Amino acid sequence: MHTDQPLALLGGLTPSQFMKTYWQRKPLLVRQAFKNFKPPVSMATLKKMSKRDDVESKLIWRDQDEWNMEVGPFSRLPKMSETHWTLLVQSVDIHDDAACALMNQFRFVPDARLDDLMISIATAGGGVGPHFDSYDVFLLQAQGRRHWKFGQQKDLSLVPDLPLKILQNFEPEQEFVLEPGDMLYLPPQAAHDGIALDDCMTISIGFRAPDEAALARGMLEAAADQILSRAGVTSGPYGEPALPGPALDKFYRDPGQPAVAHPAEIPERLTEAAIAAASKIRFDHALATRFLGCWLTEPNQAAVFDSPLSHELDEEQDSEKDTQAYTHWVLDRRTRMLYRGQQLFINGEAALVKAEAGLKRLADARELAGTDPAAKRLSKDALEALADWLDDGWIHLVRK
Repeated sequence: MHTDQPLALLGGLTPSQFMKTYWQRKPLLVRQAFKNFKPPVSMATLKKMSKRDDVESKLIWRDQDEWNMEVGPFSRLPKMSETHWTLLVQSVDIHDDAACALMNQFRFVPDARLDDLMISIATAGGGVGPHFDSYDVFLLQAQGRRHWKFGQQKDLSLVPDLPLKILQNFEPEQEFVLEPGDMLYLPPQAAHDGIALDDCMTISIGFRAPDEAALARGMLEAAADQILSRAGVTSGPYGEPALPGPALDKFYRDPGQPAVAHPAEIPERLTEAAIAAASKIRFDHALATRFLGCWLTEPNQAAVFDSPLSHELDEEQDSEKDTQAYTHWVLDRRTRMLYRGQQLFINGEAALVKAEAGLKRLADARELAGTDPAAKRLSKDALEALADWLDDGWIHLVRK
């Protein structure tokens, strides 16, 4: 993606301008971010999805000013003639190619931050109440009209004892009515409330924002893997080489330990030994990269990969020359692939192959043409890795 090329979906701003001026800072309203916009899925399809066990969905409604929420799957849904209800369907991008393609238009933000595409449908009066999110979000109006009120208030206290996180004192600063193709960007903790004016559909492109506790816990778990590597475990759970860790094979010794009158008291020397042992663990870039690479590429829990399909490469087209000339690799919509330096990660695994140019191109573009010079320079190890991922259904090899 060209970061200095103006985008209609950003109101003519370049990705660089948007990230510098608005990202994590202030809201942005874009009229007709998508002209003549057509939703990636229909309302009927969303209703069907909400009845499936492998799709996360919620139904929210108000009854005499009382908020109610139910978690799917649903055997039945309210009629469209009934007002004040909203259906939320999470992670539509892993279930539908068109939804995934729409989400991928926002990849001027690092994939490590891009989370999912949620779609809501609502009848007149429907909404989820005034609230705030801890992450950035783009709110794209797909059908109908929605009245948005929003602001960046400091008071984020919530109404107690509700199934939803509703702001206790909502103080909006701006309000707009969004029509199909209009889009509103909101930074983290921006208070907002959207109410459907008629039967409407709203698409939310959300971004993950891990808290410090999650990052610290992940680093500690990765450090534990280092300790195991010194204990004879030479590879991770998927066969990847274990990160080398410090030598922690010395046994505790306490020559000169005096006789004690209080045997149940933990010795100070043993406490110091534990602190000294822990201090040998290296919390460095290598450890952070391994943890983040595996964690951030872990597939959505609802993702199920299909085995290779017959429309992919015909069996007789087996020569390397034909493969590169007439086909190209495409990442499955559910696949997550990241890299840093020479390290490559895919679907929760540290790849056994280095992140060479062709594989980086595949991760960045989510496809790699066989005629691409980088594809022609793929090593034997890279081609073997691609073959394995093809068997796993993580990538597809298609004709072009």
